[in-house]
Amino acid sequence: MTRRYIQRHSLLTRVTHGVAAISCILLALTGLFVFWPELGGSIMGGDFTQVMRQLHRWIAIPFILVPIFAVLKSPKGFVHLFKEDVFGKWDKDDFEWAMKFPLYLFAPGKVHMPPQHHVKSAQRLADGALLILGIFMAISGVVLWLNTGMFGLTVQFEAGTLLFWHLVHTICFFLTVFIGIAHIYLGAGIFQPYRGTIRIMFGDGKVSESDAAYHWGYWANEELALGKNVTVEKDSKK
Repeated sequence: MTRRYIQRHSLLTRVTHGVAAISCILLALTGLFVFWPELGGSIMGGDFTQVMRQLHRWIAIPFILVPIFAVLKSPKGFVHLFKEDVFGKWDKDDFEWAMKFPLYLFAPGKVHMPPQHHVKSAQRLADGALLILGIFMAISGVVLWLNTGMFGLTVQFEAGTLLFWHLVHTICFFLTVFIGIAHIYLGAGIFQPYRGTIRIMFGDGKVSESDAAYHWGYWANEELALGKNVTVEKDSKK
């Protein structure tokens, strides 16, 4: 038995997302010990906190550089991301989907969701928020790192400037953790209707025709009509 699959994400998109996701999780974990130094000191000793602080800085490097590389590698993709996938104009179905989403979380089998385009309306809000928060975390993190010395380069900022960027970094951290947990709950397939869709970002980037039609009806119809991103594969399920 064969099934049709649609290529949803390119290798560059998947690698960028994977690096950003994994480094973001590690930054959150190490950031806890940076934010609360006594947490590491009371449990593991003072040196542990310093190790976490250094790891936090090193992990930030791929978190910042890999997305920048992706933008330089595919500027058109970056423009499309902002113009269509994040700030695209909402239609009637987009508003209806967003309104029904809270009920859908608790009763997915009873709530009929309208078809969606390449990115669901509520997901655009979450993705846009994570993207903007990530940019501000990167900027604020670089400022804080420069103040203590980054690869031999030290820039002494005024106390007020440091306080401002420290506040920005902290607020963005907590908002990213909050939105990120919801993103993982859905994207990793913990939420039943999304079961198996982790393959889209952490696999070969393909989605089955049935899943595509269920989650992104308008987009699926467009891709199936064009056919260039559609493949037919033997179903591994017996």
